[in-house]
Amino acid sequence: MRHLLFALALIALAVATVRAGSEPPFSKTGTVVLAAPMLEPRADHSATLLPNGKVLLAGGMRRNQDFYRSAELYDPATGRFQATGAMNVARVGSAAVLLRSGKALIVGGWTAGHGPTDSAELYDPQTGKFTPVGNMTTPRGQPTATLLANGDVLIAGGGVHGSPGGIAAAEIFHPDTQKFEAVAPMHYARVAHTATLLTDGHVLIAGGRGDSVTATAELYDPARKQFVMTGSLQMARYKHTAGLLPDGRVLIAGGSDERDWHGLMNSAEIYDPHSGRFSSAASLSNSRFKLPEVAAQVGSGQLLIAGGSKQVEVYDSRAGKFLVASGQLSDTWHFMTETPLKDGSVLLAGGYPNNDQATAQAWIYRP
Repeated sequence: MRHLLFALALIALAVATVRAGSEPPFSKTGTVVLAAPMLEPRADHSATLLPNGKVLLAGGMRRNQDFYRSAELYDPATGRFQATGAMNVARVGSAAVLLRSGKALIVGGWTAGHGPTDSAELYDPQTGKFTPVGNMTTPRGQPTATLLANGDVLIAGGGVHGSPGGIAAAEIFHPDTQKFEAVAPMHYARVAHTATLLTDGHVLIAGGRGDSVTATAELYDPARKQFVMTGSLQMARYKHTAGLLPDGRVLIAGGSDERDWHGLMNSAEIYDPHSGRFSSAASLSNSRFKLPEVAAQVGSGQLLIAGGSKQVEVYDSRAGKFLVASGQLSDTWHFMTETPLKDGSVLLAGGYPNNDQATAQAWIYRP
């Protein structure tokens, strides 16, 4: 009898909780709402959160071989985009990173008719201008650029002219001298891979394409300036996304295999830096690729997955599953950008659908 009364009390408490309007644990996610459009349609551009809270969107393409020098700023205070200075080189698929100085470094990318570029430039928010900063040690289309714990930038891999594969070369940008230094190459050539700074200062390089799409992964050791192999992904993938979880593990999600558009993935996996191994995670609700390289952190233990589908998903590390946000994008935008804002929301901008015509549309994800 006592057990029955206890069970009835629990049921009553649950009913009262639901009536009070609370939600079950781990079910909370956000909403996607339409924002003001960009000044230009852009896809495969870069987006960088600046110290003043504005977002720098630079380069990209309107359509194939129609690449931009132009850049613009999103101002969260007004909810609108405004023009700023133009880059010195029109580029698509460049990498961008915010330096400790508050300036944004833009490196590499593809140039119309000339393949990948070795050029680099700095954007100064104080002047609104881009300044050339010398050349990398090698041309790179769609490399990764990762700010290291000491303030230097690791630039790794990237595409080459006339080949779907990438290169193994890596280098370091030193902001104090504004010089590039070649370091020991990766063990595997890669493009469309991910690079994630771990809590111990190492950088996890995962997947990508060299001669073929690879499941290999390696770690960059900044103390030795070299790469060491680590466990392999459970599935070879490229054009995927990756994000650091609160406990120091890394989520890898989506992407494609050798079949590209016909090999889209909804699978996800998690890298544990303590064991050096990848393990399977819950699947995405939608198969998707051509994703932002870095999944934006939203809320406590959550990572945003946007692009390649109309739906936006959030991985909740506490629940160990993906949740679909309310609201959706207008199309399956590929190579869009997602940028966390200072108020906890995320700016989603641009991309192209199943053709190469970019959009100027933008959205805000609100947790």
